[in-house]
Amino acid sequence: MIKPEPLHKVSVVIPVYNEQESLPELIRRTTAACETLGKEYEILLVDDGSSDESASMLSEAAQVPGSRVVAVLLNRNYGQHNAIMAGFSHVTGDLIVTLDADLQNPPEEIPRLVAKAEEGFDVVGTVRQNRQDTWFRKRASRLINRLIQSTTGKAMGDYGCMLRAYRRPIIDAMLNCHERSTFIPILANTFARKATEIPVHHAEREFGDSKYSFMRLINLMYDLVTCLTTTPLRMLSVFGSIIAVLGFTLSVLLVVLRLTFGPQWAAEGVFMLFAVLFMFIGAQFVGMGLLGEYIGRIYTDVRARPRYFIQRVVSRDSVSPSEENHQ
Repeated sequence: MIKPEPLHKVSVVIPVYNEQESLPELIRRTTAACETLGKEYEILLVDDGSSDESASMLSEAAQVPGSRVVAVLLNRNYGQHNAIMAGFSHVTGDLIVTLDADLQNPPEEIPRLVAKAEEGFDVVGTVRQNRQDTWFRKRASRLINRLIQSTTGKAMGDYGCMLRAYRRPIIDAMLNCHERSTFIPILANTFARKATEIPVHHAEREFGDSKYSFMRLINLMYDLVTCLTTTPLRMLSVFGSIIAVLGFTLSVLLVVLRLTFGPQWAAEGVFMLFAVLFMFIGAQFVGMGLLGEYIGRIYTDVRARPRYFIQRVVSRDSVSPSEENHQ
């Protein structure tokens, strides 16, 4: 049996977007949880283009003497997963823990993830117990989880929970991937030799509102379908074949019915012809929509624009601005 590499330092990466109300409590509780680890640690807070005072609050927290906070400031909003990837590019720990800034996943769970990772797991996921989200969010999350499981074959229970732990080789592997749309839990599982999940508590959101609106959830679902697999294209081929067979069968049936009952049946067959026409038009639109999604993704990747642009990194060791462009 291969002996797991020892963990000397833990890095916590937290994306922040308009979370000024929760930041003081977030930093306090995360720091307290990391102090119980008995290891070196750092807390990377990535401001994802917040329009409130979040960026300045992170900078101030990073400049406090003795602070373990590192503030990574992006020049605009790039989305949760790209913000986390920006944090990954600056971590120095052997184990990296990701956490949301809304405190719905308690930072006090971090020691449990670290302990589980020390058993030799490359990825430690979590399953939220007694979720405090709305009915719509729960149903949407369940649908997305089933979609991911069916397309990837990875039977993990809760891909939507960002409270997760990754060993450093997994992070390095993800940083070498250059696709524009990245869903970190799934990408990490493609490189993990050993992955597991543990149950964690889930709290009500105390500050602000959820950043995932109905349309953002729809966009997330499209991103997941087109970035994970080409299965929809194969399904489209199968669907097209079925439509072609049905069309041929219906054409034969129309000929038989016309010869048997004459042209008077079903208003000279006009209604049936319209039904067949609409079926074909609908199939074409479905096909064009899926092809458009993939072509748009190819276009985005070919342009090879950076996933994010780091405007400034603030820590107790480096307070001066540093502009970096990362792929």
